[in-house]
Amino acid sequence: MRKYLNYYVRNFDYPLFFTYLFLCLFGLVMIYSSSIMVSIVNEDGTPTYFYRKQLLNLCIAAFAFIVGAFIPYKHFSNKRIMQILTLMVFVLLAWVKIDGIDAGGAKSWINPFGLMNFQPSEFAKLFIILYFAGAFYRKSLNNPMENLEPNNIVYPIIVWLIIIMFVGTETDLGAVLILSGIAVAVVAASGIQFKKFIKFFTVIIGFGSALIGLIILVKGNEILTENRMGRIKSFLNPFEYESGSSYQVINGYIAIGSGGLEGVGLGQSVQKLGYLPEPQTDFIMAIIAEELGILGVIIVLGGLGFIIFRALTIALKTKDPLARMIAAGIGSWIAVQSFVNLGGLSGLIPLTGVTLPFISYGGTSILLLSFAMGILVNVSMYVKLEKKL
Repeated sequence: MRKYLNYYVRNFDYPLFFTYLFLCLFGLVMIYSSSIMVSIVNEDGTPTYFYRKQLLNLCIAAFAFIVGAFIPYKHFSNKRIMQILTLMVFVLLAWVKIDGIDAGGAKSWINPFGLMNFQPSEFAKLFIILYFAGAFYRKSLNNPMENLEPNNIVYPIIVWLIIIMFVGTETDLGAVLILSGIAVAVVAASGIQFKKFIKFFTVIIGFGSALIGLIILVKGNEILTENRMGRIKSFLNPFEYESGSSYQVINGYIAIGSGGLEGVGLGQSVQKLGYLPEPQTDFIMAIIAEELGILGVIIVLGGLGFIIFRALTIALKTKDPLARMIAAGIGSWIAVQSFVNLGGLSGLIPLTGVTLPFISYGGTSILLLSFAMGILVNVSMYVKLEKKL
């Protein structure tokens, strides 16, 4: 056991871990700062409500990180484990349909046994990474990835499409974008030939477009709601709807503009005083920009950028296709989700209500991202060992 622990201490990816830890703690501070007014108004006058809940979430997430770091990543290619995870993700997504909780216009939450709210689409993001990586890795054992054709990997595509159908009908369109980005990134990292990857990508786009068209045809009234159409209109011309659908976006702009270079000071935000609804979630970067200025934004982007860069570097360095796909998948997850969050905040894309990784309030998000970071650290340790051999 001591020899095993010494191996972990010597090969542990400390820069990756400390960046992850810093972002989580920085996010905790900003959740406390941004949520004081919301907590007082909505949670019986308790200013630390969201702070205390996120602190508990981080304690649970720390355990998830340790589990992810100590389980050898090779186990995720085990067929039996993949079957169990597949059953779990389908049960959780079906549970949403049967007894889901509506939050912010999207029915995407469940409360298993009354313990805590859980968002299955977050679990689906990690599942897609592990499932695609494990399935392609097992295929490559008998037939090198460069020789595979899109029709050789039909089953994983079907699983992905079923998940997209479940999440899409929850009207969680931000999660659909992220799941699509993750799938493409893992396949791109698999080693498949570029021409065949383009074929695969075309298949994904074709099936995905057909599925989205079918979902809109069947559930158009539920998906193309007045609220969502308002978000599209406000994206095209935000200042025309500043008192309506663009209210949150415009107040986000005001927060960012008020911060300037150095910010108005930690805890001194005006926009969190009722102008930005739920500022501790998907608009937390606007509060960071207002209170800490451009320097605060650079700190967050630098931390996220380092984790993404580290993940992609690990993927490029390893010779193991399973390690490469897992690392690329986790890096792409954080990259795409960060882009969707910040793109909605800045007006580059329509607002979708996606949290900022490690920073925004959210138990399911931080739990699964922490487990993924533990897996990434485990992969990083393998890459270091691989170099020594």
